[in-house]
Amino acid sequence: MNTDHTPNRLLHETSPYLLQHAHNPVDWYPWGEEAFERARRENKPIFLSIGYSACHWCHVMERESFEDDEIARALNEHFVSIKVDREERPEVDALYMNAVQLMSGSGGWPLSVFLTPDLKPFFGGTYFPPYDRQGSPGFVRVLEEVAAVYREGRDNVAKTADELTAALRRFCDIEPRGRADAELSRLLLAAAFRSIAASFDGDHGGFGGAPKFPQPTTLAFLLRYHAATSEPHALSMVEMTLEHMARGGIYDQLGGGFHRYSTDARWLIPHFEKMLNDNALLAGVYLNAYRVTAKPFYERIVRETLDYVLREMTDAQGGFYTAQDADSAGGEGVYFVWTAEEIQAVVGAKNADVVMRHFGIESVGNFEGAKSILWVATTAEEVAKQLQRDVAEVEAAIAEGRAALLELRRERPAPAADDKVLAAWNGLMISTMARAGAVLGETRYLEAGRRAADFALTHIRRADGGLWRSWRQGECRASGCLTDYAALVGGLLDLHEATFEPHWLEGAVALTEGMIARFADERDGGFFFSEDKQPPMPVRTKDSFDNPDPSGNSMAVLDLLRLAELTERDPWREKALATLRLFLPTMAKAPMATGHMLSALDFCTAPPRMAVIVGAAGDAATRALIEAAQRPYAPNCVRVLADPTDAAAFERLQRLVPALEGKKAVAGQPTAYVCQGRTCGPPTRDPSELRRQILSTEAKGQR
Repeated sequence: MNTDHTPNRLLHETSPYLLQHAHNPVDWYPWGEEAFERARRENKPIFLSIGYSACHWCHVMERESFEDDEIARALNEHFVSIKVDREERPEVDALYMNAVQLMSGSGGWPLSVFLTPDLKPFFGGTYFPPYDRQGSPGFVRVLEEVAAVYREGRDNVAKTADELTAALRRFCDIEPRGRADAELSRLLLAAAFRSIAASFDGDHGGFGGAPKFPQPTTLAFLLRYHAATSEPHALSMVEMTLEHMARGGIYDQLGGGFHRYSTDARWLIPHFEKMLNDNALLAGVYLNAYRVTAKPFYERIVRETLDYVLREMTDAQGGFYTAQDADSAGGEGVYFVWTAEEIQAVVGAKNADVVMRHFGIESVGNFEGAKSILWVATTAEEVAKQLQRDVAEVEAAIAEGRAALLELRRERPAPAADDKVLAAWNGLMISTMARAGAVLGETRYLEAGRRAADFALTHIRRADGGLWRSWRQGECRASGCLTDYAALVGGLLDLHEATFEPHWLEGAVALTEGMIARFADERDGGFFFSEDKQPPMPVRTKDSFDNPDPSGNSMAVLDLLRLAELTERDPWREKALATLRLFLPTMAKAPMATGHMLSALDFCTAPPRMAVIVGAAGDAATRALIEAAQRPYAPNCVRVLADPTDAAAFERLQRLVPALEGKKAVAGQPTAYVCQGRTCGPPTRDPSELRRQILSTEAKGQR
């Protein structure tokens, strides 16, 4: 960061991305009324620049353009310039990204949008080089021409802005609108499966070509579809994708965790930033694949990914950080790549051949400057066969080599961490930590989920019971969006099912009540992205696409359906069904982009069921029943424990879960019931029988 210039207003912000621009010569404003009022008063267009701290090209544009005195003079003279962290203001990013995509057919970051003083977009793009380059207009020329057009043809600019805003309203209004009486049919799930399968890359896994994104919500839907139908290709697509990703360069072979995406179709060359949301969602998919297949490989990836998050992405108070940068000292990806000579020197002559074969290291390299990204080119078994060595000996050599390389890598200047704590992304990671803790029997992950949930409910909760979007170093910024509420509710529900501690369910119910009050569209159904008290953007959007994260609407639907099963609040179920009907055309048209909404449709049409365990939490027999309920992959089952020996907790839980009435420990022994709707099967004290009932009910209900 260049600190030669006098700091601008961004110096008082908390976002690491905004602070990176605090010493630009550009007269930056944060998003807010001060900037809007000046634009109106001086009748100047607004230049809106949106990015995030781990974005490589955002850094490039900052160095090339925003630190340039000539460009800064043009911006300061002709525009009111606003800088936005897309992770802190997702509702702003979503609206204006849609605008740029409507204008140009593509989008990305940094996002560069020109607005009228009433916040209507009229021109935009993404990265602009500072000067004309290879047919691309330079930022200097763009600023000159936009300023001239606005100065000399404001009526035309206003007309363009009004037309684009009208198009945005149509785009954000979910056309064609789902009918209130539309049938929620499982036939749509089968059609979605066929559409997804048609775009599958049978050579490398994943969907489509380069650049290739993991698309965890699509993979999660395919696992559900396999559980419902036993369709083998649904599982094979997931397994092939998970194996190729975990063997590729998109996965950090030394430290664990996934990079953002692959620039090629083979998962080899990553865009090196690491994001909390990606790792939460992907670890969750690997965990469920482990539950389905019992393959240790998937468990290892889950553990390595979550251990990376605990080691490098967790605040001392328990919240999870947002991202790690793609760049470090020396450039993009430098922290993660190696030369053949470095590896030989680190691992020693005895292990060098094994390690280099395993990680695909050759002298020419597979990245820039004869350097290599580590990937699993050859398995330990294959290396042992090639070198005629014992497999256990080869595995030990690989493990020693990994440890030595990781230790040396820690001496390099590390990528910067964006250490703000986002409510939504913490909700996603709380969910994965909780489920992993329960399934793997790993108390470290459960405790991490508890601490993060405590942190969110203590530090990110507003005085009025709502949520902030972002926390950093004791300060909160931006009111929470729908995704913050919905993701955190989902995390609390998973934490309740992992620990059976009543206060997590109570917290989920309270947040859901706030979510409905703040975001529900009572007229047309669904949920708005932001509260109506936010700054008056020209369109109030509803997010509908699960790409890359689950949308706020799809998470809200699944939350409401799960809570309706537990609490028997029929109005919540009806609100979820109305939202599903609203988005039926979107699911039918774009199944690749609505994986989580399809999962919610799967839940409600299964139909769902509940496993109730009655017994003392500390009793070994109760623990055996809990394990039998938690370990299997039964995505449409909710689970609850009633401990009659803890009178206070039992009473609190009874107020929330009406189905507990009449459920008793038979003959004084821990007992389980599996219920569907208002009908329950015979009680059982046998963990194997409980597992059988859960899984047989799962299969029967979903066929």
